Amino acid sequence: MDDEVGVGPWPGGPGAWPPVGPGSPYDPALLAEGDRRNVVDQYRYWSVEAVVADLDTHRSPLHVAFENTAHDLNVGSVVRTANAYNVAGIHVVGRRRWNRRGAMVTDRYLHLHHHGDTADLFAWAGAAGLPVLGVDNIDGSVPIETYPLPRGCVLLFGTESTGLSPQAVAGCQAVAHITQHGSTRSLNLGAAAAIAIYAWAVRHLP
Repeated sequence: MDDEVGVGPWPGGPGAWPPVGPGSPYDPALLAEGDRRNVVDQYRYWSVEAVVADLDTHRSPLHVAFENTAHDLNVGSVVRTANAYNVAGIHVVGRRRWNRRGAMVTDRYLHLHHHGDTADLFAWAGAAGLPVLGVDNIDGSVPIETYPLPRGCVLLFGTESTGLSPQAVAGCQAVAHITQHGSTRSLNLGAAAAIAIYAWAVRHLP
């Protein structure tokens, strides 16, 4: 039994390949060796560049940002969820290097931006005409379930241990929290981002 994911070499060998070369989305190496990537069937045997180009034609107007103050293992999960909703961009605030392990290479299909600090992120968002909404369970935050999340916006996350920085809170148009009903005070970054992005998607994606 073949337990490998994906598909093997293109059936019929090189003589049966679809057109390759300039203007073609197909990657000759993948056609010859098989495509074991975790991609939807539409993108089987396509090059990374071709997949990104096609995704660019229907990106969501949502941007996702996180303050990278620690080597948080959950950061990769944020990126993977962002890929699932085809967001317009991922913004890394603070340390340039981040823990990519949980992303499972989905960052290859997204546009990543780095900002040295929150002031730089807010300056970028202002120039782009995008409000920044923080996600944190702090005093004065509003329930994300009922907050009218804008279609075009930036969702900004901190770390689970410290939350958003004071500078981030001060610059956000609003800070929303995820209503919880159990005993734990907070969610890890990956879980919180998944819920928040889904809350946005429920409002704005078909």
